[in-house]
Amino acid sequence: MSNFSYVSGERRPVEVLVFRMDPTVVNEFIRIDHDVWTMREAFMDGLARIPFLSKEVWLDDSKPGEVTIVFVWDTQADWDQVGAIEFQQKLQAEFDALFPHPVELIAAPHEDSHFGIHRVTRFERID
Repeated sequence: MSNFSYVSGERRPVEVLVFRMDPTVVNEFIRIDHDVWTMREAFMDGLARIPFLSKEVWLDDSKPGEVTIVFVWDTQADWDQVGAIEFQQKLQAEFDALFPHPVELIAAPHEDSHFGIHRVTRFERID
């Protein structure tokens, strides 16, 4: 059976952001987050390739209005480049203009661990 892939020995930086908002605006948040943050960071000027390997959005049905975003970055240097203050401020202003609802960042575990969270293995089903 070779309908899976297993990779070990990685050291991919992981960013985790947890937001809280009115549950009625979650779908709008996800759409605008993708249009602004995902696409602009993926195709930032000066990058030779998309700097992250994946970005996932998780919802917890037991916590309506809570959205968890998980990035797996290719390298810390890539993440740092995208994290440039001016670029992030520009994206935040664009996001705020399109999403006028209150949103609160309630957790950023990668910051609590001083950017120490890393993906070291990956097991995936291949269809």
